[in-house]
Amino acid sequence: MNEEKKIRVLIAKPGLDGHDRGAKVIALGLRDEGMETIYTGLRQTPETIVQSAIQEDVDVIGLSCLSGAHKYLFPRVVELLKEQEIADILVIGGGIIPKEDIPFLKEKGISEIFVQGTMVGEIADYIREHVRTVGHQSAANS
Repeated sequence: MNEEKKIRVLIAKPGLDGHDRGAKVIALGLRDEGMETIYTGLRQTPETIVQSAIQEDVDVIGLSCLSGAHKYLFPRVVELLKEQEIADILVIGGGIIPKEDIPFLKEKGISEIFVQGTMVGEIADYIREHVRTVGHQSAANS
C-alpha cells in the first residue's frame, strides 16, 4: 500500500445495540493512528453498512456488537459484500463476543475479532498488515 493513501476504516454498530462508547473510542484511536475513520452511528442494518462502505470506498469495515446478535449480523455483512462481488474489504469485529463464538465468526469470513481490552495499537497494526495483504482496489472501479 503506498504511503500517500490513508487506510479508510468504517466503524459500524449493526443491530439494535444502543451502546457505542467502545466503537467511538476505536474510531478515534484509529484516527490517531493515522487512518481515516467513518462512524456510521447506532442501529445500522448490514445492508446500510455495506452501502456506506461502498460509497466511502473503505479498506476496512469494523463491526461492534454488544447485544449478542453478532453470530447473525457479522456474517450477514460478509454475505452482502460477496453478493456485491467485493472481496477487497477487510472485515473485523469486536465488542462483547464470547470466545467460543470466535471460530464460527472467522469461518463466516470475519478476519479477526478483538475482544474487550484489546489495545487500539494492536488493532491498527493488524489492519495495516492485512490491508496490505488484501491490496485495496476502489469499489467504484470493480
